[in-house]
Amino acid sequence: MTRFVLRSIGLFLVLSSLAVLACSFVAEAPAEPAGGREEQRRYAELEKVPEKDRNRSNPLEGDAHAVGAGQKLFGQHCAECHGSTATGGRRGPSLRVQQVQDATPGMLFFILTNGVVRRGMPVWSRLPEQQRWQIVRYLKSLN
Repeated sequence: MTRFVLRSIGLFLVLSSLAVLACSFVAEAPAEPAGGREEQRRYAELEKVPEKDRNRSNPLEGDAHAVGAGQKLFGQHCAECHGSTATGGRRGPSLRVQQVQDATPGMLFFILTNGVVRRGMPVWSRLPEQQRWQIVRYLKSLN
């Protein structure tokens, strides 16, 4: 009887560990939009960016160091909501989805600068402009 109990406890511990491990992978899984209404609303702000801002190009487009700097800044300012690999988190959607990757650098810069306050994204205009462009450069490198 004791041997059975010990085996059962051992099996329970192994299965519990596997469940915890599986949950950690699920938390970082890419969040691709399913096309539902909520998912469409999540990225609808990109379509509201004014034309003059849409057409802005990233002055750091050719800067090889901008991606690394942007990744570091993303980790400091954005990862808490959007996940460490931009796949989405508790509060922010994935930034690897097609809608974001198809957005122009100007559109991303506008959203980053002005935020989407009613959806919980803060205004990041206090970050120096160069740092905001570095984050945009990093986001576009995720494609």
